[in-house]
Amino acid sequence: MTTDTLTADNIASVSLKEADADRDAFAQHLGRSFEEYGFAVLADHGIPDDLIARAEQKAKEFFALPEETKRKYALGSGGARGYTPFGIETAKGAKAHDLKEFWHVGRELAAGHNFRDVMADNVWPSEVPGFKETFLELYDTFDRTGVTVLKAIARYLGIDEDYFTDTVRDGNSVLRLLHYPPQKEATGEHIRAGAHEDINTITLLLGAEEAGLELKTRDGRWIPVSPKPGELVINIGDMLQRLTNGKLRSTPHRVVNPAPDRASNARYSMPFFLHFRPDFTIEALPGTVPAGEEPKWPPISSHDYLLERLREIKLA
Repeated sequence: MTTDTLTADNIASVSLKEADADRDAFAQHLGRSFEEYGFAVLADHGIPDDLIARAEQKAKEFFALPEETKRKYALGSGGARGYTPFGIETAKGAKAHDLKEFWHVGRELAAGHNFRDVMADNVWPSEVPGFKETFLELYDTFDRTGVTVLKAIARYLGIDEDYFTDTVRDGNSVLRLLHYPPQKEATGEHIRAGAHEDINTITLLLGAEEAGLELKTRDGRWIPVSPKPGELVINIGDMLQRLTNGKLRSTPHRVVNPAPDRASNARYSMPFFLHFRPDFTIEALPGTVPAGEEPKWPPISSHDYLLERLREIKLA
């Protein structure tokens, strides 16, 4: 399999301003890219530049802490909240672990909320001032942007534009702060992130400007995903693939190791994994199953599917 820089130009690169001008055209542009590639790039997404810069700085401050300090926040709960040390996560079906460490921020729930039994409380590193406030603000901003993207997806699917709003309300969404350390020696079969599909509904990713992110095309080629600074990369997750009976693709993607002249550079990124509510049943939408055929996947609750997949990647 080879890397083809030309094909990546066919991944839709759209501006949220287009949605204001012509919602149908925006939805078609975005939806066709999701159907063919499972990916799109979004500019003018409304996440403030100063918030992004502040979040990047806070993430770097945390990952620069001593290892023993960071490990205080490794909770042993499948990485759902807090810190997951370097060398833990392993792509489904892979033997070699990924070359990364990360921190998870989840949804803040009120006392007595129905989902508190399946959604853990956040933990916060006291060593980084402003960490909690920064990432709760970023979480909420990602959440709102994700709903806007889902409205366009609903229009593309020909269903009510607000269909997804309730399905993701209080969803088990996770903001991940990722650190891929500099590579100072041979890594063998290990790469920064092995080929995988995302579990969730859609993923919104900040910080993919540093080269390395690649997706796998239908014909088996790996092509780079290369957003401009500040742009969001958005991709379809397995939950939405199941809900649309495969119409929208959850595409294998990976983060390859840097070229030798970039190996001394760390890579940081911030994906927001937008999830359905834990009690939402994922089953093929009406009109997505051809007459006379059965759905490709049986119904399953969002929470049960999440647990099933976390076990596969050694996080549960």
